[in-house]
Amino acid sequence: MQTDIDPRSLIGRKAFDREGTKIGTVDEVYLDDATGVPEWAAVRTGLFSRDAFVPLEPSEFVEETLRVPFDRALIKDAPDFGVGRHLSPEQELQLYRHYGLDSLPEETGPDRDFGRLAGQEE
Repeated sequence: MQTDIDPRSLIGRKAFDREGTKIGTVDEVYLDDATGVPEWAAVRTGLFSRDAFVPLEPSEFVEETLRVPFDRALIKDAPDFGVGRHLSPEQELQLYRHYGLDSLPEETGPDRDFGRLAGQEE
């Protein structure tokens, strides 16, 4: 994803799957603690539904919307870890596997802290 976008600008934007079907609305954006780069978005998938985590790489921010290159069904079946707190390395690994993303970001290490929320200071 384009890295020069303010992650807070994604919050409230509509998200669409690879077929152009609306998934929901971006609820939160999670940053990589080591790099500060936006890594995951939590997308509210419906009025009474939960948030589904979607990877921001290889997603794209196009015409004020988030385009996620996965099917809606796969997104809705993503592991549910709740929102508003850090993702553990194990949870992030589960998400990568769920989406079939074989490689983790280069700076993964045993002491790395994942999933800091955009706009939150330590």
